[in-house]
Amino acid sequence: MRAIKEAQVYENLEITAMASDGKGIGRVENMVVFVEHTITGDIVDARVTKKKSGFREAKPIHFHQKSSLRREPICAHFGVCGGCKWQSLGYEHQLNYKHQQVTDALRRIAKVEFPEPARILAAPDEYRYRNKLEYTFSDSSWLTDEEISSGADYSDRDALGFHIPGRFDKILDVKTCHLQAELGNDIRLFIRREAKKLHIPFFNLRTQEGNVRTLLVRNNQVGEWMLCLSVTEFNDEVKTLMEKIKNEFHQIKSLYYAVNTKRNDTLTDIEPIVFHGEPWIVEKMEDLSFRIHPKSFYQTNSKQAYELYKKTRDFADIKDGELVYDLYTGTGTIALFIAKKASKVIGVEYVEEAVRDAVENAKMNGIENTQFFAGDMKDILVEGFFTTHGKPDVIITDPPRAGMHEQVTLRILESGAKRIVYVSCNPATQARDLAILDSKYRITEVQPVDMFPQTTHVENIVKLELRDGRES
Repeated sequence: MRAIKEAQVYENLEITAMASDGKGIGRVENMVVFVEHTITGDIVDARVTKKKSGFREAKPIHFHQKSSLRREPICAHFGVCGGCKWQSLGYEHQLNYKHQQVTDALRRIAKVEFPEPARILAAPDEYRYRNKLEYTFSDSSWLTDEEISSGADYSDRDALGFHIPGRFDKILDVKTCHLQAELGNDIRLFIRREAKKLHIPFFNLRTQEGNVRTLLVRNNQVGEWMLCLSVTEFNDEVKTLMEKIKNEFHQIKSLYYAVNTKRNDTLTDIEPIVFHGEPWIVEKMEDLSFRIHPKSFYQTNSKQAYELYKKTRDFADIKDGELVYDLYTGTGTIALFIAKKASKVIGVEYVEEAVRDAVENAKMNGIENTQFFAGDMKDILVEGFFTTHGKPDVIITDPPRAGMHEQVTLRILESGAKRIVYVSCNPATQARDLAILDSKYRITEVQPVDMFPQTTHVENIVKLELRDGRES
């Protein structure tokens, strides 16, 4: 391999490893080169796209050899959408890299003793596993290099699809997405087509002009669907569109709209309005039912969520009479799932709406030994809280990707809980927090779970036990 500095191209670059973000890794002398859309075993010519101290980023411009690990992606949008970076990698190899990602984080970031992680729990479905997708409207769709060079007429640039990675204002017009049940594609394409027939202007994220903005599509395991259409104005044309949606798809049991006149698309501070049907759909897990609203948090892979929660319950190993704290409880799914085993479960969550859902779900399921609190975790989980509500025997924590605030980690460290179960969607921040907990707790089991096939993301569950002789 030699480097041509003038053209910033590395010739015959061998990809020898994979990064956690899905890029291939090659080396030029002592320089690490991250190459998008490559996998271990590829040999490519790669053009540098970004220079940083100690590494380079590049994209392949020619393949001399393609890896034996490769397979043909099934999605026409692969390589542009950015949502399924590992479609070109066989599923068994995806699992191996995710398992390695967990091991590397524990070894290189946590730097603590840990047992060999158990074999990663593979997802039963490689595709069609998501129960929620969010799409964005745009009057200025992203054009691929092939489309630009084709010379075709693209004066109509309306799009309904996904954001191009790194471009807040550029939307890829999605023809087919393989992550949700096929009806999701039918619904999205119908709405796109009918909105254009009604001459409803698609939104422009830069100029802040237009009407239809975003579309939330959810479904449960029994084939019921929920939609929430976000608009800047609910006028006669939008009402007609909603009527058309209602009449076309009997599977839609909950149809919402939301009026959003802000500069961003988030609906966090906006209350969606029911246009038709029930205000929720219901997801079931064992003998539990969970009501899901447009803004409810529920694991987006329902089948794997069940496996994740079962393993979490096993790791918690709750004994009769034990008090359990469920931190970052969301809508209380884990808390309610393990409540039968505990004397009481206390759930803490930052989002007030999620806590309201948790309380509602507890009532609906006849569960009376749970109590939920809303607020910033570091402000709630103080010594006085333990004094009032009791010191936990078991702590289950499932924080967002950023992990736990250091004050929360230290408070858990001082809790004296016999067992901690740490569920994480980011092995790197999990490993950072485990390094702190290691002074009083030892890792006894590690279980990676694949929640999102075709992506680089991996969920990981770690069981920790109080070290012998330690008292709070």
